[in-house]
Amino acid sequence: MLRESRFEDDRSLAGLEIELNIVDSDGEACMRNAEVLAAIARPDWATELGQFNIEINVEPKDLSDHGAFHLENDVRARLNHAEERARSLGCHLVMIGILPTLREQDIGEGTLSANPRYRLLNEQIFAARGEDLHLAIEGVERLEAHADSLAPEAACTSLQLHLQVSPPAFAAHWNAAQAIAGPQVAVSANAPYLFGRELHRETRIPLFEQATDTRPHELKTQGVRPRVWFGERWITSVFDLFEENVRYFPALLPLCEEEDPRAELDRGRTPELPELTLHNGTIYRWNRPVYAVVDGRPHLRVENRVLPAGPTVLDVVANAAFYYGLMSVLPHAERPIWSRMSFAAAEENLTSAARHGLDARLYWPGMGEVPAAELILRRLLPMAHEGLARWGVDGAVADRLLGVIEGRCLTGRTGATWQVDKVRALGGDRHEALRAMTLEYIERMHTNEPVHTWAV
Repeated sequence: MLRESRFEDDRSLAGLEIELNIVDSDGEACMRNAEVLAAIARPDWATELGQFNIEINVEPKDLSDHGAFHLENDVRARLNHAEERARSLGCHLVMIGILPTLREQDIGEGTLSANPRYRLLNEQIFAARGEDLHLAIEGVERLEAHADSLAPEAACTSLQLHLQVSPPAFAAHWNAAQAIAGPQVAVSANAPYLFGRELHRETRIPLFEQATDTRPHELKTQGVRPRVWFGERWITSVFDLFEENVRYFPALLPLCEEEDPRAELDRGRTPELPELTLHNGTIYRWNRPVYAVVDGRPHLRVENRVLPAGPTVLDVVANAAFYYGLMSVLPHAERPIWSRMSFAAAEENLTSAARHGLDARLYWPGMGEVPAAELILRRLLPMAHEGLARWGVDGAVADRLLGVIEGRCLTGRTGATWQVDKVRALGGDRHEALRAMTLEYIERMHTNEPVHTWAV
């Protein structure tokens, strides 16, 4: 299909998914997603892995002119409707990277959503591991925990951004997305706490890497690839990624479909490739290739998965604008970033950004290793402005959204730093401080005032 150019071309549309947590009136995890979804009663809302998670899927939209402003209003309207329906059940929704009040006892096989596929995935991952999950995260404090299910993965609630690209342009876009993963996370960090401990500024990254690891210790030492994977090289074609999927990762979900893809192709029809896409969905690349068929036409997307949810809808749309702006420029550069930067440096940027947020030092060609805020202010924000102009985004809309990114860099305030500063200011019992902080976070989330303006 790649050889015969059977795919749709690039489309300048922004698609996004936002995962949210459900809490009760005390700010504690609430295991009622089936009831909340029934009350919301909208097709754009769906279950996620844990019973305290739900997800909203926002169909692709054109960001040109005032499109980004309309996207923000659309997401706010959907969230307000869902919050109103959740409140009727005594629940609230929270957009945040990891729910700060989540406790170890909240996480177990019994907290997985009722979807049979989640149960099967859980069984298969632990059958492959042959041992319980050991979480070990060294940050400001240290966490060691054990789990007998993949439920800890449900603690990770993210923002996922989709960009449709043509096959010839795919490699350049994927490489560019990998190169900017570190700066994205540094300026958007929003997950400093897990099970009551202060860890990394974006603890979601190491938690997700460990929670879905199918490798027992001996396979790790033998160099077997992890299923949550940054990758190991720049690519020249989307085929490289699907080929790695098949070569390095055994199928986790033993589900087969009736479709014969070659026969479909020979009849002049487009195969859905259900087994390929199912397998791809169990390999958690931070930038994942997506194959999909819409109205009989296949297309490819880059799914950017590094960002946490929240804190506000404005912050979410600003994070999206920063990404889409950069993705309008970097893949088309005369001297591509991936020809001037090692793949290992891009991966190290992501690790450092997750650990330190805006305090991280990141490598960038022509600058060397510099503070994340300096890199973003001096190099990446001007590039993002140029990219949004190429998309045709209204100048005032672009200035407002990228002004949020600039504001975080100038103040040093991200969702993560606000959470930590607030908890430290409250003092006393850690869990009570986390609970009070979470309730205030929810109130501020609904004001839609960007997090860099939040007082402690």
